[in-house]
Formats: sequence, structure tokens, C-alpha cells
Amino acid sequence: MAAEPASALSARLRWSLFTILCVAGVFNAMDRPIIAILKPDMMADFGWSDSDFGDLAAVTQFSAAFAFLVTGWLVDRLGVNRSMQVGASAWSLAAMAHGWAFSTWQVVAARVGLGVTEAVQTPLTIKTVAHLFPADQRSLAFGFATLLAGAGTIAMPFLIPGLAEAVGWRGALVAGGIGGFVSLLAWMWLARGIAALNARDGGENAGVSQAASDAYGPILAARATWAIVVAKALSDMTWWFINFWLADYYRKAFGLTTLELAVPLAIAFAGSGIGAFVAGWVSTRLLEAGWSPNRVRKSVMLACALIVAPLPLVLELDTFWPVAVMIGVAMAGHQGFSLSIFSTITDVVPGAKVGRVTAFGAFMGNMGGVAISLATGRVLDAGLGYGPLFAFAAASYLLALAWFQLLLPVIRRPEDTPHALPSFD
Repeated sequence: MAAEPASALSARLRWSLFTILCVAGVFNAMDRPIIAILKPDMMADFGWSDSDFGDLAAVTQFSAAFAFLVTGWLVDRLGVNRSMQVGASAWSLAAMAHGWAFSTWQVVAARVGLGVTEAVQTPLTIKTVAHLFPADQRSLAFGFATLLAGAGTIAMPFLIPGLAEAVGWRGALVAGGIGGFVSLLAWMWLARGIAALNARDGGENAGVSQAASDAYGPILAARATWAIVVAKALSDMTWWFINFWLADYYRKAFGLTTLELAVPLAIAFAGSGIGAFVAGWVSTRLLEAGWSPNRVRKSVMLACALIVAPLPLVLELDTFWPVAVMIGVAMAGHQGFSLSIFSTITDVVPGAKVGRVTAFGAFMGNMGGVAISLATGRVLDAGLGYGPLFAFAAASYLLALAWFQLLLPVIRRPEDTPHALPSFD
């Protein structure tokens, strides 16, 4: 295949490349549902308490958070293709390392390694979208990515118990690593000869010195950066809370076994995927209809925040299925909100800095995950139950949107107002 720029690629090739990246992302994130679903098995193996499990989740989040400060720079430096090769190889090896974890400290070491290497995926995905898709199609691409990730996560509660019974929880994580390598091979075959995937940006920074382009100072000085990353931290607290603790809540509130968790967890992550896809589709249609990026992003964010707000009502219900549906709706709201934040990054951030701004946002989001993991274990061990945690989740998105609006009152793309973002230059 002759070398060609991204702008010359067919729609089929763009979507094929992006689909492979998304499948690799499913294997990248596979450890989270495995750990959540098999929590009783791990606690029995190692004699952990809820606080110990919360600490393990926090360690993973903490290591990923600080890795994001490097992986964003790495993705911007290496370009999409090389970042995929390095990242997928590293996180697949880290997942496979769990196969040899037979003590608490070995599990911790494996989790730290996985947290560090997984951190390539988020800036890589955002960078790939910015390279492959026109601006008005990026929301749809983000929605598709989350829908595919949700489909993978939906399958996990059905597959993981049987897989763990056959090969143990360690073997289930090794299987995720093998899947990552298979995805990488498919990517390398399809991406061969596409020069644009090795580029650091789409060309909008031609003439800018490498030192200036690499500098973090202008990124940290921009109000748009802080609008994005603090909103990400507040909203991601709820995401990580549900990811790590939903299975535990279902066990304690309704007495579900590991096998019985499959359907309610599938409902939650189906909501996640469908919510993102619908939000992406609606955003793209509204942009094509002439709505401004500012109006589209913030309207979707407000709608999603209001969808999550009734979440504490699940504690008043004693019938299981309405609870499962409400949590699925809340997950849909989270992903629509998150999609709008990521879309805003591609709206306002120059291409050469997309990886770093995304990674800094992911750093803040993971630090929010650290905080909520530590807090949840201690709230539960103190006998306070899930009430305070669901109440915070209900308010977190409205707080995030208020902050976002305060720091970024108008979202404008550089082509609409060429001098709107001097602090990024």
C-alpha cells in the first residue's frame, strides 16, 4: 500500500482502523470488570476487606493517573501508529503478568504496571479521532468507540465467570493480554503504508519549533485546559465508583451471586454504550444542521447531567429490575457527558497538543477515581452504606458543568476565530 495522508483515506478504511483501535481498547479495559466481578474470589484468596479492595483500586487509578502525564506527551511525540504499537504491547504484557501474581504485593505490582501502561489508550483514541475524522464527525466517532467498548463490557459478566472457573481470575487477565496482541497485529497489517498515522499532528503546527510544541507551560496556562480537566475529574468520580463498586452494591442490596450479576451489569454497560452512541449521533446531526459547537456540547452535557441526577432514588426501591434500569440510564448520562468533554478537546485544542490535554484530563479523572475508591471503602466499612456515595454521584455532573461554563463560557473552533486560543500557541 502506498503511503497516503489521512485525508485521502476512504471512509471504510478510516472506520476499519478506528474499529481495531476500539477493540484493542476493550482488551485494554478488560481488567476492570474482571476485578469487580471476581472481587469475592480475590478477597477469599488474599483475606482482603472492603478497604483493602478500595486501596487496590486506588493504587491502579493512582498509577494510571501519573502515567497520563507522560503518555500524552508520548502520543504527541510518536504519532498514532507508533503509539499504538508501543501501548498495546505494553498493556498486553502487563495484563499477562497477573498470571504470576500469588501474593498481595505481586497483585499490587501487576496492577501498577497495568495502570501505567493502560494510560496510553485514552490520549491515543482522542488523537486518532482528531487525525482520521472531520470535525463534525468526531462526536459520532467517540460515540461509536464507547458503544463498542460497552458491547465488550456487556459480554464480560457472561464470559468472565466461566473463563475464571476454567482458568482462574489470573488466567482471565492473561486472556485479555493475548487479545491485545491479536488486535495489535490486525492494526499493523491495516495501517501499513499510511504516513499520516506516524505524524505528530495534522499540519496545523507547521513552522512551530519542536521545543515550543512540546512545552507543557502553554497547555497549563490555558483556561480551556482547566475547564476540561476539572470537569473530567468531577464526572469521572462517578464512573469509577460504578465500575469498581456496582457489583458489590448488587451483592449487598439484592444478594446476587457472581453468575446472577451478568444481566444487571450488562444492562448498566449497555446503557453506557447506547448513551454515548446516541449523544454522538445527536451531536453530529446538530452540528451538521448548523448549531454551534458551544450550543451542542453544553446542551448535551446539561441533558446528561439531569439524567444522572435522580440516581439516589435507587436506594428507595426494593425491586431489583427498576434499579438496574435506572443505573443503566445513569451510565448513559455519564458517557454522553464524557463524550462532550472529549469532543470539546478536539474542538479547541491544536492537533499537536491533543494528546497532552487529553492525558492531563485523564490524569485528573483518575485522581478523582483514586479519591472515590479510597472514600468508598471507608464509607462502607464505617457502616454508612451507599447513600452518601449515590448522593455525590447525582450532584457531580451538575457541578462539573457549572465549572465548565465558568471557565469556558464559549466554545469556538480555531477556524471560526483564528485568534481565540492564543494561550495554546
